[in-house]
Amino acid sequence: MKIRIITLALLISFTACKESKKSNKVFQKENITYLSYGKKITADNAVSKEAMANKFKDLKKGDTIEMKFVSNINEVCKTKGCWMKLDLGNEKETMVRFTDYGFFVPLNSDKRDVIVEGRAFITVISVEELQHYAKDAGKSEEEIAQIIEPETTLGFEADGVLMVQ
Repeated sequence: MKIRIITLALLISFTACKESKKSNKVFQKENITYLSYGKKITADNAVSKEAMANKFKDLKKGDTIEMKFVSNINEVCKTKGCWMKLDLGNEKETMVRFTDYGFFVPLNSDKRDVIVEGRAFITVISVEELQHYAKDAGKSEEEIAQIIEPETTLGFEADGVLMVQ
């Protein structure tokens, strides 16, 4: 009986290790080492954050476009790594969530350079959701209480992320 339990525990351990390696493979391109999260993507044909900001200007609520762009992380969810805010220049940013909640990024990813591929859109975020994000980001109760209006934001749903190691 003990042998079966130990065998089962080892099998689960090996499976868990195998899954974690799947979600953050390391590879190099042009002397840059990337960690990969979610769907496998490449660095090829990614536009700049400024070009992405210009694409957002043309969108209306309900529009969606497929994009791949380069940016840096302003902020990441400190609870799970389930969202991040990427810089678009000129004090603008986009809120990035991950397709089907299927992967996360490291909690200490702030200020890292990334390439994301997925869909850009305009969205309105409710007060409750904004307060939830503020809590995830480690904001104080006072800061959270000051959130009293919904916000129109530049949204992005990423299928895959490449993060400079």
